[in-house]
Amino acid sequence: MKLGAFSISLAVKDLQVSKDFYEKLGFAVFAGNKEQNYLIMKNEDSLVGLFQGMFENNILTFNPGWDQSAKTLNEFDDVREIQKSLKDHSIDLIREADQSTTGPASVVITDPDGNMILIDQHV
Repeated sequence: MKLGAFSISLAVKDLQVSKDFYEKLGFAVFAGNKEQNYLIMKNEDSLVGLFQGMFENNILTFNPGWDQSAKTLNEFDDVREIQKSLKDHSIDLIREADQSTTGPASVVITDPDGNMILIDQHV
């Protein structure tokens, strides 16, 4: 199963304070919108999303169809294929993608320790 680009999405208290901290670690703003309370920070192939007021806990995020620079891959496993595989392995889904659609969609699951995992396809 190809899950695509990986990042961690952090629920932050103060976007500016978090941005400043991650810049000290060598990250730079890669995407996002400060006015919409989120920034995506990048250091080489590492991505950290900073999200203020959008969700309560940190989330592991995978983006099928994207590489670590958010460029569209020629070949990738569609989120609906991934969803089917998860179901085939008896993994409970918190949010499902509509199997009758194509293009952007997402699936949410949790690991055995309650960590949320977002599989978020943008293409």
